[in-house]
Amino acid sequence: MGPFPSSKGNKYILVAVDYLSKWVEASIYKDAFELVKHCDSCQRQGKVSQRDEMPQNFIQICEIFDIWGIDFMGPFPSSKGNKYILVAVNYLSKWVEAKALPTNDARVVVKFLKSLFSRFGTPKAIISDRGTHFCNDQFSRVMVKYGVTHRLSTAYHPQTSGKVEVTNRGLKHILERTVRENRALWSDKLDDALWAFRTAY
Repeated sequence: MGPFPSSKGNKYILVAVDYLSKWVEASIYKDAFELVKHCDSCQRQGKVSQRDEMPQNFIQICEIFDIWGIDFMGPFPSSKGNKYILVAVNYLSKWVEAKALPTNDARVVVKFLKSLFSRFGTPKAIISDRGTHFCNDQFSRVMVKYGVTHRLSTAYHPQTSGKVEVTNRGLKHILERTVRENRALWSDKLDDALWAFRTAY
C-alpha cells in the first residue's frame, strides 16, 4: 500500500488538483482584467505592446511518482541471508520504498522495479548511479519495455541522486537506532525503520 489508500484515491486527488488549477487560473485572469479595466494609468496608456509583455517560459510539469531515484545500501552483515538494501525515493512526494536483498545484481533490481511500477504506476524516469546493477542489458530492456527514461548521475555531479543519498543516510541512522546491539536482525527491523523514516521526514 502506498501513501494513498488506493488508486481510486490517487485519481480523485489528480482530478481535484486539475479542477482547482483551472479555477484559480480563471480567477487570476478575471482579477487581472478587472484591475487593468479600472486602472486610470492603464487606460490612458492603451493596449500593452508586445515588447512590454512578460516572456513566457516553459514550465515542466512533473506529477507524483513520475521520477524515482534508486540506489543500493550495503553490504551489511548478513541478516537472514540479506546483505543489501535497495532504496527507491520518489522525487516529488519523497515517498521511500526499501527492500532487504541477498545480492545487488540486475535480477533483483528488475524484480524490485516491476513491483514498484505495479503499485505506483510506470514513472517517466529512473535516476541511478553508474553501478553495474543499474547499467546492463537486463535493466535496459525493462526500461525500454515500460517506456521509462534511465538517467545517470555522474561523479562530477552527484547531486543528481542527492535525494537518494540523503534518504540512505537517514534510513541507515534510524535502522542503527532500531536494531541497537542486535545488528544481525537488521532485515527484520527494516519495515519499522522505514515507517519511522516516512513519518519523521
